[in-house]
Amino acid sequence: MWTRFLLPTAALLMSAAATLAEQTDNWPHWRGPSDEGCAQSGSYPLKWDANSGLLWKLPLPGKGCSTPIVWNKRIYLTAPVGGEDALLALDWSGKPLWQTTLGKGIAGKHGNGSSSNPSPTTDGHGLFVCFKSTTLAALELDGKLRWKTNLQERFGKLDLFWDACISPVLTTTDVVVAVQHHGESYLAAFDKTTGDLHWKIARNYQTPTEGDHGYATPLLISHEGREALLVWGGQHLTAHTAVDGKLLWDCGDFNPDSTDNWPAVASPVVADGIAVIPYGRGNRLHGIRLGGSGDVTANQRIWQRQDTGSFVPTPAVFKNRIYQLRDHGQVECIDPASGKTLWNGKLPSQNGGFYASPVIADGKLYAVSEDGMVFVVRLGGPFEILSQNDMGEQIIASPVPVAGHLLLRGAKHLFCVGAE
Repeated sequence: MWTRFLLPTAALLMSAAATLAEQTDNWPHWRGPSDEGCAQSGSYPLKWDANSGLLWKLPLPGKGCSTPIVWNKRIYLTAPVGGEDALLALDWSGKPLWQTTLGKGIAGKHGNGSSSNPSPTTDGHGLFVCFKSTTLAALELDGKLRWKTNLQERFGKLDLFWDACISPVLTTTDVVVAVQHHGESYLAAFDKTTGDLHWKIARNYQTPTEGDHGYATPLLISHEGREALLVWGGQHLTAHTAVDGKLLWDCGDFNPDSTDNWPAVASPVVADGIAVIPYGRGNRLHGIRLGGSGDVTANQRIWQRQDTGSFVPTPAVFKNRIYQLRDHGQVECIDPASGKTLWNGKLPSQNGGFYASPVIADGKLYAVSEDGMVFVVRLGGPFEILSQNDMGEQIIASPVPVAGHLLLRGAKHLFCVGAE
């Protein structure tokens, strides 16, 4: 088991942590309970640094870029352990509970990638993980392996220019994975309990170079009262029935000039029935109204912009407003109905861009630069930076705000910050 460091102030803060845990809002997957990157309640910190103002910090066994999840005061995150893919579990105070290894890992190809890029997800009954190795596994909440499989061994080699990072998505009965690459792209649904393959459908589109490479995680949405999957990649936004993967509708024309090297990285967000799609390596933004049937390209796109967007960070949603963090630190509040910018500002960045997706908590936006600086921005405009907090190491994973705690997963440590 790996070693834990408790900060000198931690003992005084544990009673407060216990109180906060009583009102915990679970964070069951990458973008939180509503896929909006937004905490539902709680008071969150404003100022701290890598050594003071922390509840605890935990040295990690290897570099991973996945975002932790939280369920009932338990923290789960993936990381490499001795060259193997692994899922780790911690209690609310940062104490390691267990780790389960799942086979040989594959190191990250990109300097900001790792073997553990996709984030875990949970339905409160089981834990579901996927890795760059394409090992897909289900575990019990105590770490016992329920089942596992390897997507490349079953369905063919993954042909991506960079590192696989699409997180698994849960429906009522299945865990769904999206594989979008230069090859046979597909969606596949596995029974959460048994691992049996329920369905697998091809999702292939002809695109310019690298346009078929996808890193965006699908969203679970409702279509006419039933579960559906919203999938972005291959320069198409599609909706599929959750029960069998059947295509409901398809929207294209995201790259009419056939520009090369436009992979889908940032994931879509939905506000007020409108899917907002950042694209074009950070220079395109589209608003697509959900619904319809068949090819909806001509009638469901309600706006598009060629002067903004994000390449890597996925926007956050709060009170039917889109909060977009661009790759070089621009922050914009956007009206999803019109696509218009309501206010904007710029975060300073000295040694890197912004890879982590922003989150919103307690009326504040948290944005993390690649070099480990956590910016806290006031919402509501005009733009104002409330604080800058240096974590002293690279951060690629998105912050997790839950029950008054802010989890920050760095290249070497997992940090936990609490409100004063």
